[in-house]
Amino acid sequence: MTRFAKLSVTLLLLAFSAQAIAQTDDNEELKIAALEALISAPPERAMTVAGRVLTGEHSDEVKERALFILSQIDLPEAQQILLDTARNGEGEIRLEAIRMIGIGGNEETLASLATMYSDSDEDTRDAVLEAYLIAGDTESVLRLAESATTEDEFEAAVEILGAMGARDELRSLRSRVGMSESLIEAYAISGDSETLIEIASDNSDPEQQAEAIEALGIVGGDDADNALLGIYRNAASDDIREAALDGMLISGHDAGVLELYRSSGNDAEKKELLEYLVIMGSDEVWDLIDAALDGGL
Repeated sequence: MTRFAKLSVTLLLLAFSAQAIAQTDDNEELKIAALEALISAPPERAMTVAGRVLTGEHSDEVKERALFILSQIDLPEAQQILLDTARNGEGEIRLEAIRMIGIGGNEETLASLATMYSDSDEDTRDAVLEAYLIAGDTESVLRLAESATTEDEFEAAVEILGAMGARDELRSLRSRVGMSESLIEAYAISGDSETLIEIASDNSDPEQQAEAIEALGIVGGDDADNALLGIYRNAASDDIREAALDGMLISGHDAGVLELYRSSGNDAEKKELLEYLVIMGSDEVWDLIDAALDGGL
């Protein structure tokens, strides 16, 4: 075969391949559109079709749409299909079924997820936590945090509680299991400045105190900013002062750093505060630099 003939055959094969891919894509889109149309169909008919799709030869994307349809159907049979898929499905379809229980699951199916969580792999545990997050089921996540057997499991659960803004549940964990870095981070995520201020003001554990101080910067707001300013002024060590400055940097409280600069009579301290103001992009920092160069304050 000549070189030209080989090239012609190659181009022809590529054309057929591209056409086949296009037809496949069109076919997938049509299947997905058909499933989405089931939203307005009678629940029993929609459930039957979605269930048949799950057991058929379809792509994961198509089956995931079927799972979503089932999550929207308020029938015990639809919930049972989701639960069966969550227990016995494979790969991503199984994990997606778990998440879909979070969308439309009733109290019974949501409770059944806790049994899947125990002795499962990390992907399954993450999917269960996501389902509870979707459902807003803070009590179930709290129970998982309380019964966690490893630091990773505990951290994953409290992170979800933080994302849910479950301040009371997170506060209860402090009294039950003690403080940890993951709890401090969760307080920050949930915006619980009150608890963080309490921890940040306690100098019995300097490392934990510093973590809480910086977490206050993440929360921000007037209460957090005022607390950071007070902590800086009353700090018992340079490390705590540095943490308070970092907190103000994170929260963008340049007014507080500026106040500290103007009230300081220590050149080394003023130098550090000026550096922070430059990093923070304070509007007044250039006037301060000019004044310093002119020998002023």
